[in-house]
Amino acid sequence: MKCAPQLRTLLVLGRVADLPTVWSNCLAGWWLGGGGNYWKLPFLLLGASALYTGGAFLNDAFDADDDRQRRPERPIPSGKISAQLVWRIGFGQLVTGIFLLLFCSQLSAGAAILLSLFILLYNFSHKFFNAAPWLLGVCRFWIYVIAGAAGAWGLNGWPILGGVALAFYTAGAGGIGRRKSNLKPISLWPLALLAAPAMLALAMNAGSFRTRAISIGVIFVAWTTWSVRKIFSGSGNVALIASNLVAGIVLVDWLAVAPQISFWPSAVVFLALFGLTKWLQKFASTA
Repeated sequence: MKCAPQLRTLLVLGRVADLPTVWSNCLAGWWLGGGGNYWKLPFLLLGASALYTGGAFLNDAFDADDDRQRRPERPIPSGKISAQLVWRIGFGQLVTGIFLLLFCSQLSAGAAILLSLFILLYNFSHKFFNAAPWLLGVCRFWIYVIAGAAGAWGLNGWPILGGVALAFYTAGAGGIGRRKSNLKPISLWPLALLAAPAMLALAMNAGSFRTRAISIGVIFVAWTTWSVRKIFSGSGNVALIASNLVAGIVLVDWLAVAPQISFWPSAVVFLALFGLTKWLQKFASTA
């Protein structure tokens, strides 16, 4: 799929291939917050998207000097867009996201401010801070808090627990993606963190809810196992492994809502978002 150079530059900077995972975070957190309040959903989805793409723009802005040495093909060092404009767009999107989420609730907007601070902290420190994948996990956690606060029940224990499980998974995926090649020694902690959503789902659900969680959990575990299968042989592409694990975030969200909605309605929504993520990663890759 071809697009105008200017649009391609914006797609690269905004990491739009991963946006469906943000939407699935929002839907899962909102459902766990009781759903309802349908008029808030557009503000929730648009606001969270603005925060994500704003953070992605700022990631390139923070990394511009390093990219000139290591990744000269990136938009800023290649001269496709100025660093000053990227800074402006990035901060503008963060402000826009916070403003939109104010229509969901004051708590959502407050959590959006905290999310923005963690986005800035990650972008500033990820090149030298070994625990940066945990900051990514915290960022995903705040999306659940924002979305849960927009639900009819408001923020409660379910969005918080779901957000914690997602934070662990995201930290694990980020730890694996941080490996520049499969030639480096394998660290087991990221792999262990990937199992957190399945373990929490089994612990928190009982009866028919546990059966539903197991059904979705099998799909989640199968995809995660398939995604990381080549790590131990050293024959896999690190970028492909990382992108597959990012797509797996949608499955984590699906698993989180197992006790809230029936299997087939949730399957339609989350498998569609999963497929959209993989399609965008193929045709609108921003790596």
